[in-house]
Amino acid sequence: MTSPDNHRAGFACFVGRPNVGKSTLMNALVGQKVAITSSKPQTTRRVIRGIVHRPDAQLIIVDTPGLHRPRTLLGERLDSLVLSTLTEVDVIGFCVPANEPIGKGDRFIAEKLSAVKKTPVVAVVTKCDLASKEKIAEQLLAVSQVADFADIVPVSAEAGEQLDVLGDVLIKHLPESPPLYEGGQLTDEPEQVLVGELIREAALEGVRDELPHSIAVVVDEMLPRQGRDDLLDIYAHMFVERPSQKAIVIGHKGERLREVGTKARKQIEALLGTRVYLDLRISVAKDWQRDPKQLRRLGFYD
Repeated sequence: MTSPDNHRAGFACFVGRPNVGKSTLMNALVGQKVAITSSKPQTTRRVIRGIVHRPDAQLIIVDTPGLHRPRTLLGERLDSLVLSTLTEVDVIGFCVPANEPIGKGDRFIAEKLSAVKKTPVVAVVTKCDLASKEKIAEQLLAVSQVADFADIVPVSAEAGEQLDVLGDVLIKHLPESPPLYEGGQLTDEPEQVLVGELIREAALEGVRDELPHSIAVVVDEMLPRQGRDDLLDIYAHMFVERPSQKAIVIGHKGERLREVGTKARKQIEALLGTRVYLDLRISVAKDWQRDPKQLRRLGFYD
């Protein structure tokens, strides 16, 4: 991998209370969904990396679970995961929403960050599309009084505002280094792609010789069940090229498709560390492997 002189590369980490827009912000900076986002707190349960490629820099963003006062063993482990991440990155983005007053949770996190001595902390005021200019100005002033931050940047991931500015600010804190990942790689762990691959793998078991490449899987949606912290709903669509292939995958009275769903669900639960409800449909997309439009629809881009 070649790189220009003074090229920077390194790791940034977003931290903040649950549901302050960390995953949405990472997806916006990367330019593609690489982390699960939801209005439900604690959607992120593992550390996921999104990669921003620029001619002068490569910014690897580490998305973490929300930091909070843990009430469960899982909560303790999530917080431990966040705190260990903080010691390994080059710059920390402390996320505070523009449309909510600074509270105990924010101060709790700021206190934790003050213990990470050598890593610069940039305050990121998120969700600026949900606040007036006056409210944003008030929040910037309030944030500046919480701690001595290296920089303070207001952004809106939804509206795409100030994302370049935030990228510049984070990158200036990175060390000079050649790229750490190949160009074009947007994440080292896209969960929806992994889930789709597990479903495809389960579907191919037993029909690999008959349908080696004819099955594609698109995960349409992954979201926590409303009112349930312990259950993730996954809606996935499997595509084959011909009706005869659909019959093979479904099997006698739907038996094979049920087996595929059961096997895939167990694998997905092991991957994500949570219980899963898998809604799996199957459709015919005629000759999709040869159709550029269908290929794009199924996630295979030029």
